[in-house]
Amino acid sequence: MKKVVTFGEIMLRLATPGYNRFIQSTSLNATFGGGEANVAVSLANYGIPADFVTRLPDNDIAGWCISELRKYNVGTDHIVRGGNRVGIYYLETGAVARASKVIYDRAHSSVSEIQPEMVDWKEVFKDAGWFHWTGITPAISQGAADACLEAIRVANEMGITVSTDLNFRKNLWKYGKTAQEVMPALVEGCDIILGNEEDFEKVFGIHPEGFDVTATDGEVDAREFESVCVQMMNKYPRAKKVIITLRGSVNANHNTWGGCLYSDKLYMSERYDITHIVDRVGGGDSFMGGLIYGLLTYPEDDQKALAFATAASCLKHTIYGDFNLVSVAEVENLMKGDGSGRVAR
Repeated sequence: MKKVVTFGEIMLRLATPGYNRFIQSTSLNATFGGGEANVAVSLANYGIPADFVTRLPDNDIAGWCISELRKYNVGTDHIVRGGNRVGIYYLETGAVARASKVIYDRAHSSVSEIQPEMVDWKEVFKDAGWFHWTGITPAISQGAADACLEAIRVANEMGITVSTDLNFRKNLWKYGKTAQEVMPALVEGCDIILGNEEDFEKVFGIHPEGFDVTATDGEVDAREFESVCVQMMNKYPRAKKVIITLRGSVNANHNTWGGCLYSDKLYMSERYDITHIVDRVGGGDSFMGGLIYGLLTYPEDDQKALAFATAASCLKHTIYGDFNLVSVAEVENLMKGDGSGRVAR
């Protein structure tokens, strides 16, 4: 099978233990994470060859990061070395009515200072069949946006499937351009488009009628989003599938979770009721990783691909850290209805 390539920023994650607030903590747990790296780890765990491309400094923290990726069988041969620092994000995990909090320290990170032609994309894509990026990458700098567009155009020329997770983060767009200005040119080159209800509304002004994202009863009807998918496909005719993740937030520990996929018609996933969340960071990335696996493994069955993505991301909510460390067998067991959590002996 041809490899999947992902491109973006990976950061050092420093998280308070348990549900501690920053002000309470005397220590922080160190791991690594970032949207596109998280997708690569998921795919590698499922047995799909996956390479992660980024720019990292030539220091021991970057070496530690690369070692972590290699531990999970993610290819790192095309990581560009240069710049001065690895970006950091700090995480305080919320509980019940108190939301989680993220603080970024990623200014002047190595990948934020990347420029076009620093990566030989034709060499990177030589054995690839799929390229994935997220809206976080073009948000961090003009150089990163330009490098991402360069990659998309080369992938298009080489006949490689391109997917995106829109991942709108308003606090990242600080270099003088907006997502509304930058994202359309990148999305034009995409075959698969994933987002949540806020991504489509805030970047493209497309939203379902009568839906309130602030509702906290946990109920979301996927059928309300068919018009969003159709509008996106009309706007971007290259797109073959538009997928929406649907999170209902009862509180910080209790969410409902599902998704819908539109291609020839609307497919709706099972709705999972996640009553005890261990770590929801990376939930969308785990959905994307599961979706890519599903579309590659069940190319004629969009319903099954969606089911795999939703089950995989449901399981991610039970795992600490950004990476979704589950196997295909575990996802398939949940797809069959085995959510008991009984000890496997």
